Amino acid sequence: MSEKTITFEFEKMNKNSIRYKEVPEDGMPEVLGSIYVQKWFAGDNKNIEITIKTKE
Repeated sequence: MSEKTITFEFEKMNKNSIRYKEVPEDGMPEVLGSIYVQKWFAGDNKNIEITIKTKE
């Protein structure tokens, strides 16, 4: 099983959610791109991290 932590930064605020854009590692392509997180969870955070685990 492999694991990767991806960093996102604030991009745009919508009515009920916040859009974050991925900050890719140097020389690597994006894994997820942009994501939407509900405001009730994201709060006023400008940066978030998501960890992905793959199952084999």
